Amino acid sequence: MSPALLEWSAVIASALGVWLMAQRRMLAWPVGLLSVGLYALVFFQARLYSDMLLQGAFAAFLGYGWATWHRQDKPDGRVAIAPLAARTGARHLAVGVAFGLALGAAMHTWTNAALPWLDAMLAALSLVAQWWQARRHTATWWLWIIVDVVYVGMYAVKSLHATAALYLVFVALAVAGLRTWKTAARNPFRLQPKGPDDVQRRQHSTE
Repeated sequence: MSPALLEWSAVIASALGVWLMAQRRMLAWPVGLLSVGLYALVFFQARLYSDMLLQGAFAAFLGYGWATWHRQDKPDGRVAIAPLAARTGARHLAVGVAFGLALGAAMHTWTNAALPWLDAMLAALSLVAQWWQARRHTATWWLWIIVDVVYVGMYAVKSLHATAALYLVFVALAVAGLRTWKTAARNPFRLQPKGPDDVQRRQHSTE
């Protein structure tokens, strides 16, 4: 597969996966797994090694999120939103920043990575956002908006123009996801239960 075709395949799969995630659809997870596999190859060719390694971590989080969401789905086939305590969120961000600094130092010292510090920090914060996403926290979209805006510039510098354009789309999708998840958090049970099974599922989703 040519580099251009590979990048565009990754772009399409990623855009579809993020849109499905914003809609809280279970299909987002397998589509996401396809996209990270394709992007691992794209980033290897571009020597963005932190981002390449990030795809492996994303795959693990996607598997975890897929399993977690299956236990929390609602009668309409979507999932309930879970709150994130401010102290917990701050702790997650601190761990992410520390990991980003360590990864950046390693990439700067031992590889020929392009933009090692920025690439590493964005990769680390992306992992935090992915964790929040798997845990169904609305804050994931705030972090994705910030990270994706910076990624647009980085990929433009690396002449990955299709990917830079994709991340502009990601910013818009993250804004839409933020609005959708905030609405869902305020109105978690818009559907009326149709029977005992639905009632049990709703009770389970609030545990």
